[in-house]
Amino acid sequence: MTTTAERYRAHKGIALFGMGFRPFFLFGSLWAALSVPLWVASVLGWAPEFTRDWHVHEMLFGYLAAIVAGFLLTAIPNWTGRLPVSGAPLAALFALWVAGRLAMLAVAELGVWASAIDSLFLVAFALIAWREVLAGKNTRNIPVCVMVTLLAAANIAFHLRVPAPDAVWIGERIALAVAALLIALIGGRITPSFTRNWMAKRAMTPEPAPQDKFDLFTLALTGAALLLWLLAPLSPFAGVALLASGAATLLRLARWRGMRTAAEPLVLILHVGYFWLAAGLLLLGFAAIVPSIVPASAGIHALAAGAIGVMTLAVMTRATRGHTGRELTAPRGTQFIYAAANLAALTRVAAALIPAAYTPLLIASALLWSIAFGAFCIIYGRMLTNPRPARA
Repeated sequence: MTTTAERYRAHKGIALFGMGFRPFFLFGSLWAALSVPLWVASVLGWAPEFTRDWHVHEMLFGYLAAIVAGFLLTAIPNWTGRLPVSGAPLAALFALWVAGRLAMLAVAELGVWASAIDSLFLVAFALIAWREVLAGKNTRNIPVCVMVTLLAAANIAFHLRVPAPDAVWIGERIALAVAALLIALIGGRITPSFTRNWMAKRAMTPEPAPQDKFDLFTLALTGAALLLWLLAPLSPFAGVALLASGAATLLRLARWRGMRTAAEPLVLILHVGYFWLAAGLLLLGFAAIVPSIVPASAGIHALAAGAIGVMTLAVMTRATRGHTGRELTAPRGTQFIYAAANLAALTRVAAALIPAAYTPLLIASALLWSIAFGAFCIIYGRMLTNPRPARA
């Protein structure tokens, strides 16, 4: 039987469609680099109108959905032992994502057709994820399929904004909650695992704490807190639960010995991305309890620009280097990407906390975000579009 690795290596078509991460990491990042400054230019009156809803949608269901698809299409074959989605089927799935982005650019002209076209990608991807996980009898990752399905449902809810205006907020919160849970679940696997591997090669002790009941407790607490936030985002009960989950997430992160990985930014950045998850939960908690001091926007952008932005770049750089046969280290160009992404998140959260400096901080954040993802496209684009070197 052909193995997953052998199938990847045997692919003779266009390299871009040889593995799931290739098209979605590259073009998802390109879209992130272009869409944020486009929206900011619109806010400032420098470009045609793109609403806040458009911006939120394209970050959650355009960029994030692409990176989740790229990661899972690459990871699921390793989890299940089944052959990967590649070649023509992968190109067809990618075409659905592209069609969604074009439709959302022309949403004013297409109307309800834009919603229908955009919804196809996540529905198709959710079906693929379920098929592969169930066929591979990989029950451990059924929760991942559930979350992808929720993301697809959130996108559909978002598109119901005309008959049901509140559906926009529901869809947005569901998508953010799903993203936070994916980071808590998958980030909570790979961050200590990669840290342990890196430390073991250097005979460094003590290693990250093994997974135990505290990790399960933190995941359950985070899920419960996010559910309360979905139902009543300004409720004091949700606020207390979010603060508790944020504190537990910080404790979980501290058990992974992240500060000892400072010599290798490719590992350290995973810890930084996970820290942003804790920061987002804490800020959302404070926003529910003391909204006059901490606006909800600060917590939302700590999750969106911070946890999602930084963690996805951490995963994309590592996965791209590993699957294309490069050394698992972060050269200066990659370190520049990390620095720009974190500064983008910091300035965006600061913009929410300092209304008097909102506009300059918003512009700075958009530029830094675009620079981070543009740099990823430039530095990693060749790796993503060229075949894996024969020697690797």
